[in-house]
Amino acid sequence: MATPPPSNASFAELLPRDLINTIGRLEFLARKKKEGTVTGRHASPHKGFSVEFAEHRQYVAGDDLRDLDWRVFGKSDRYYIKQYIEETNMRVTLLVDASGSMAYTGDEAASLNGRALSKFAYARHLAAALSYLFIRQQDAVGLVTFDDTIRRYLKPAAKPSQVRLILDDLLQTAPGNDTRCAETFHEIAERIPARGLVIILSDLFDNAEAIKNALHHFRYRFHEVLLFHIMAEEELTFPFKKFDHFKCLEAPNLRLNIDPQTIRIQYLERVRAHLKALELACGQMEADYVPVNTKNSVTDTLLTYFSQRKAGQR
Repeated sequence: MATPPPSNASFAELLPRDLINTIGRLEFLARKKKEGTVTGRHASPHKGFSVEFAEHRQYVAGDDLRDLDWRVFGKSDRYYIKQYIEETNMRVTLLVDASGSMAYTGDEAASLNGRALSKFAYARHLAAALSYLFIRQQDAVGLVTFDDTIRRYLKPAAKPSQVRLILDDLLQTAPGNDTRCAETFHEIAERIPARGLVIILSDLFDNAEAIKNALHHFRYRFHEVLLFHIMAEEELTFPFKKFDHFKCLEAPNLRLNIDPQTIRIQYLERVRAHLKALELACGQMEADYVPVNTKNSVTDTLLTYFSQRKAGQR
């Protein structure tokens, strides 16, 4: 079922034509078995009578005789039924960080529609593109926006109008309060039903060990996890040289007078340790960790990730 692009001019801000064209060349296949409601392209944990053979089971009264494996009967003189793996649609939940730190843009940020992208704007475009992709695949997709608490929870649905609802929510959301990633992830893990795919788009400014524990909560609930770790170039390289005022985006009244050169080495060591800890945590739980630098275009980020994912599934 083809999903027509949203026609409202305001939605063109989140899904420009070149981004839609990129999405049209992509496909997402789940690695883990998913529970869904319609026949689709993802392996289901339930056995059925579909295309891919799974195993035999002994015949019981009431089974359809057309599913008997007569070759096995000829060898064993026993009746066995062929079982197949059903394919199913997938429930996807997009978690978009709307905390104050996501408002940071920086001088190296990529532009879209003529405007430099803050980390939140970047996450918003990624979420819009992914929601459109999953609905085009007839998968169910939902949205959670959060900062220090859950601000909005839109349950997954597979109807074409879901794209419009998600984009509308994204357009109405602005970065706000403190970051509470770990606590929020634990709450979301308990609220999302059944096994599915959880996609996190965040700068993850929280304790790495706490985030790791929260990610394992998703895995405990049988979700596949995909983490887009969104950072600005300046946050990764700390190129500042002049003594200046540094303002906290999550506490507007907090300003520090800092000489960047005196803290650069320590800052970069802590950032690298944080990134490495999260990457290792994702590797241990077989989750996709995708480092995102906002100086790269949204299109390039999507194409790079999907090409790497496809190569890893061969």
